[in-house]
This record gives sequence, structure tokens and C-alpha cells, in this order.
Amino acid sequence: MAFDYDKYIRPGKLPHIWCPGCGHGIVMKGLIRAIDALGFEKNNTAIVSGIGCASRLPGYMDCCTLHTAHGRAAAFATGVKMAKPEMNVICVGGDGDGTAIGGNHFIHACRRNINITYIIMNNKIYGMTGGQFSPATPTGAKASTTPYGNPDPPFDIAKLAIGAGATFVARGTAYHATQIDKLIVEAIQHKGFSVVEILDDCPTTYGRRNKYKSVIEMMNELKDIAVPVKAAEKMTPEQLKGKVLTGVLYKEEKPEYTAEYAKVIERAKGAAK
Repeated sequence: MAFDYDKYIRPGKLPHIWCPGCGHGIVMKGLIRAIDALGFEKNNTAIVSGIGCASRLPGYMDCCTLHTAHGRAAAFATGVKMAKPEMNVICVGGDGDGTAIGGNHFIHACRRNINITYIIMNNKIYGMTGGQFSPATPTGAKASTTPYGNPDPPFDIAKLAIGAGATFVARGTAYHATQIDKLIVEAIQHKGFSVVEILDDCPTTYGRRNKYKSVIEMMNELKDIAVPVKAAEKMTPEQLKGKVLTGVLYKEEKPEYTAEYAKVIERAKGAAK
């Protein structure tokens, strides 16, 4: 029996705005399956985003949603979680929104280890806002602001998250669609700041400029570069050249921020007596 996605879609919001071949719809379906598997109540689940193609996702979801300013998703989500620690808070957005204009908020959310899951859809470009290069655009790739090739080295978003203090970091791809919900479920179940990077494709602003013949070619590239972490353990550095690891890349248990903040409040109450 097919999965019933309709019960999680806000009435009257479809069809979506994403281009044919965009990977964001695949990620949204994975998120819906994850929320369903966890049995979350819609009224106790908040999905927060900033600006961009990926950040349009909450507009389609029938739960508590917050579409905020460019790059500010992690800051708004932090406010929601601090006000209502019992809520399930999930951030979604793109590589530009999350790690460029929103980079400062992102690294400090990682550092605090607040119990939020951040899903970053990495399509290597600013899709909606003009096709500019992003911190994840590969060196040499073309964008509207780098028509002769990007001179910058890209971020490894997963390594950035680990270095900033996130206690759960995973990576998947839009090609490996059935893995997405499993990674999101594990990320949400982890008590702390969790980052799930999903490599997906932008056939319009990235694919056309970089001479991909079709969406199929872009998806096949995602398939070819992805190596599960377990398989990578048996591979040589030469075999791993040009590949990206997928699966759970990092996990550790550390004190969670809202719980630690609650202790501060209790100490303050005691000192005031």
C-alpha cells in the first residue's frame, strides 16, 4: 500500500514551486515519512526555515511552521525550543541559507548543542535568489556570480558541523531516497544538535550552467560519488578520492542546552530566596 503523504500536506498548497528534477521534494517526502514513523503530533512539531528554494518546504507541511528571514532559521528555531523545550523542532534550508548568511547562527547552534535537527539540502548553489555561488559550490563550477568558474574552495558542511560542536552529523543524497527518512529519524531521536546534510541537485541554476545533459546525469553523479561509511573503512585513500561519505558520520552524547539552561534557572531561583 502506498504511503499517504496527503495527511501531512497543508490543504491547497500543491503543486509546489520546485523545478522538475529538483531534489527538494524527495527530501520533503523523507521528512514526512520520518515524522510519521516517530508518531509526532502536528501541533507539537515545528518546522522552521529561512529563505530559498529549500526553505519553501514548511509552506507545504501541515504542522507548526515558521518561515523566517534569510539565514535566521537556526536563531528562530532556538527561540522556539527555548520557549517550548517539549516541542519537536526541525530546521530545514539550503547550503546558502544555512552556511553563508546563516553561518554564524548555524555554528553557534552546533556549539550550544540545543536539541534541534537541522536538515541542510546541499544543491551547491543559491537556487531561488539568483544562482549565485554558495559556500558549497565546487571550485571551478559556474554560477551567476562566477561565470568563469568559482575560485573558492567549498565547505565540507558535515565537517563544519562536527568542528562547531554538533553531536550528531549524518549525510545522505537525494538519489538514495529510502535512506533519508532513516537518517532523519535517528537525528531527531538524538538528544542534542543534529545535522543531516542531504546532497541533492538543482537542474535549473546549477545544472544548466555547468553543462549537465539531464537530471538523470546529475542523479547518477550523486549515486556514483556516495560511499557508505562502513564501505569506506575498507577502501584506500586512492579509492576514496572524489567520493563523499554517507550515513551517520559522527555521534556523541553531551549535555543538551535547554536542560542545562533549566538548571541555571533553578539556581537563580534558589539564589533569589
